[in-house]
Amino acid sequence: MRHDEYLRHDATALAALVRAGEVGANELLDLALAQAQAVQPRINALVRVMDEQARQQIESGLQGPLAGVPFLLKDSLHDYAGVATTHGSRALRDNVPARHSATTRRFLDAGLVVFGKTNLPEFGLKGVSDSAFLGPVSNPWDLSRNAGGSSGGSAAVVAAGVLPMAAGTDGGGSLRIPAACCGLFALKPSRGRISDAPAFGEVWFGACTHGVLSRSVRDTAIALDLLCGREPGDPFALGMPDSPFVQAIGKPLRRLRIGFATASPIGTAVSPDAVSAVERTAGLLRSLGHEVESAQPTIDGHALARAYLTMYLGQTAADVEAARQLGAGAREFELLTRALAVLGHGVSAATLCASLLRWNEFARALGAFFERYDLFLTPTMAATAPPHGHGELSRGLTLALELLVGSGMLRLIARTRVVARLVDAIATDNMAPVPFTQLANLTGTPAMSVPLCTGADGLPMGVHFTARIGDEATLLQLAAQLEQAAPWFDRLPELARLPKEAPRP
Repeated sequence: MRHDEYLRHDATALAALVRAGEVGANELLDLALAQAQAVQPRINALVRVMDEQARQQIESGLQGPLAGVPFLLKDSLHDYAGVATTHGSRALRDNVPARHSATTRRFLDAGLVVFGKTNLPEFGLKGVSDSAFLGPVSNPWDLSRNAGGSSGGSAAVVAAGVLPMAAGTDGGGSLRIPAACCGLFALKPSRGRISDAPAFGEVWFGACTHGVLSRSVRDTAIALDLLCGREPGDPFALGMPDSPFVQAIGKPLRRLRIGFATASPIGTAVSPDAVSAVERTAGLLRSLGHEVESAQPTIDGHALARAYLTMYLGQTAADVEAARQLGAGAREFELLTRALAVLGHGVSAATLCASLLRWNEFARALGAFFERYDLFLTPTMAATAPPHGHGELSRGLTLALELLVGSGMLRLIARTRVVARLVDAIATDNMAPVPFTQLANLTGTPAMSVPLCTGADGLPMGVHFTARIGDEATLLQLAAQLEQAAPWFDRLPELARLPKEAPRP
């Protein structure tokens, strides 16, 4: 198989060719490794190549619906026994798990051939992938832009033609944001749909979950079928769907009522491109027979941003403390991570509990919205992929934080109103480029980014749909309908075309 032929197949189609004996798993792995070798110097998406483990996996025999398809894990919650999981942090470079995570095991059980791990920001804390330890991830569409975060490495390898699908996680948009940046499809499942076993009951109080970045709706559907289901000891489980998601996408879609909004819920700027993308999508939906009108849930966007950031600060402090318990030194974390951890230590238990209680308020308000509408449509991001360095700390702020953190002064003032105002400012600044995605994480609802549009700069622009909790089927059915009406599978950057002179492993 030539690489141009490889690009014409999604994971489902490649697996069918393997089953039919028309191509071998080793041949597909060779193609993936060759493309990875060709593009890695330009996108920096891979942090570890596991070709030896992949060959051993093939040698031991492959079974499952996606047997023989090359696959990559995110270097975060997808533990692979005996291989370091760094979470993008120098502090965890020697963190080697003794067993697979449940998600990794299910990917392997499906026959996916795992040959490496992908890049991300430290602890997955940003909407851009710019780890100081691992380096930034460049967007295959424009190497001066970031691939998004936190599953940026996974998005970049798929967009660059290394493989048709890769693993990711989503705690505030970390699947959907890089999908929008790189022109891919991504769905964040409902809370409780996928297990976090064995290391966790719920990650980020249930705000974080697992999924894939892909080029086709059916690949995402089959991946969700493979991943969903409880593990022994799970605190909560949504249960299995009435029928497989991959079957649901083949069923006729009823007429939907969809509310849409384009304004940022925190009052920050939204680009004309993002507004236009939603308006054009609304027109397409109407042409497909759906009822679409301007409407949005009654939710205080600033309160939601503060609730999200309160949890985020506390989790950062807990993650840093856990790494310190493993022997990490204080200076091994990035400055911003250290500062966020200090602020997290300043969040009282009462404040955190009160903030978590507000998640219910947001969920009830969104539930009331879904009494009238089937889906909620917004932009995925406020603009197209950001340039490298966007959102970096200024030199002045860096020096100030170094002084405050290093001297211990920040810890001393962490519970004052000065810091409370700082937290509000961080919430606004950090979420301004991505103000639409956190709602689904805090409410536990499923949401997806669909690569329907392009900005004036020629870069991909995603549109975002949120559904009732447990209703991934409707999202996937609509995505399949949109995929047929406005196909995106063959829309790839030039970087995805392997040069003829590229060396083969």
